[in-house]
Amino acid sequence: MKIIDVSNEREYLKEIKDRKKFIMDEVDKAVEYIIKDVMLNKDDAVREYTKKFDNVLIKDFLVSQKEIEDALRNTSDALLKDLEKAKVIIEKYHKKQMMKSYSIYEGEDMIFGQLVRPLERVGIYIPGGRAAYPSTVLMNAVPAKIVGVKEIIMITPPDADGRIRDSILAAAYIAGVDKIYKIGGVQGIAALAFGTESIPKVDKITGDGNIYVTSAKRKVNGLVGIDMIAGPGEILIIADEWANPKYIAADLISQAECGEMLSAILVTYWEPLAYKVLNELELQLKYLERGGIVEKSLRNNGFIIIVSCMAEAVDVANEIAPERLEILTRDPFEVYRGIKNAGAIFLGEYSFHASGFLSPLSVDDFVKKTSLIYYSKQALYERKYSIMGIAQEEGLTGHV
Repeated sequence: MKIIDVSNEREYLKEIKDRKKFIMDEVDKAVEYIIKDVMLNKDDAVREYTKKFDNVLIKDFLVSQKEIEDALRNTSDALLKDLEKAKVIIEKYHKKQMMKSYSIYEGEDMIFGQLVRPLERVGIYIPGGRAAYPSTVLMNAVPAKIVGVKEIIMITPPDADGRIRDSILAAAYIAGVDKIYKIGGVQGIAALAFGTESIPKVDKITGDGNIYVTSAKRKVNGLVGIDMIAGPGEILIIADEWANPKYIAADLISQAECGEMLSAILVTYWEPLAYKVLNELELQLKYLERGGIVEKSLRNNGFIIIVSCMAEAVDVANEIAPERLEILTRDPFEVYRGIKNAGAIFLGEYSFHASGFLSPLSVDDFVKKTSLIYYSKQALYERKYSIMGIAQEEGLTGHV
């Protein structure tokens, strides 16, 4: 990890932010080519890219009912119960966000309102590769299910044997996913956006993937809806002299092990903590299965930023605007009040980011909102001069 002293290196933020832009620029051309190929050649192109990138030839992309049943049998009762518990918590969280259709009546002659209706079909992308993310399945599918999306399509990359990990299929079953397809990457996003012979076109795509998937989502945005443009994932930890370096090192590792492009950042005003964390990282890396990935991620995208005070640490966090922010300080409830820009905030040493969930999604992502307007002849007559006056002021004489 690179140690940056803010007082001596004022360009530190540019280095961190430019990293994202450079990474995205590198992949855009390849992504455009794949999207066009899938648009033209549909299933054949999807099959070829799955063979190329996932090293497996898939004849039938759709996961069968038998595969799902087998996955449920192969998943431990303990994990199934854990997934059910997580689903309940996510449901409670999102049900608080529910919005209903409404109408405002101005007498009998004028009505204003909003219709809130679920999308017909959504596609959720679940990363595959080196790790499995059943929690991501729940965080994408559960809010869609709550609002009544008619069909939830899930895509996720297969392994070299053409299989989807049991825990992913189990989570999809628990969350109420309707169909699951063994595809990932840019070809999967393109298939959802355009539709193919076997994969239906969706109204919206949600879920995070690698930088190629992110680029693909950005390029199909407009043709279909997307949830967000996510850059390489980040964790930023604000810590003071009260923080435990073992916990900090473990949390930095937990982010870095998810991929070599991910960023892990520590911000502190207590410089000795930086070296204690570096020592802990060295010790903990020895016992990790994915130590090589972690080491590369921390070497290329890991930063320890030394600031002069807690106020400056908060300013740095707000400028970087991390996906996940942990506050490991003596009084995290005081510090978090100054945070303006973060995807999720985890308070205290027992609220490490793996213990909660980050979801930029809400139930609003899975509904369409339509304004409803009604004027009777009398109501329009009474208000026509006000409407005409505003239109004329705006130079919109065709409105008059």
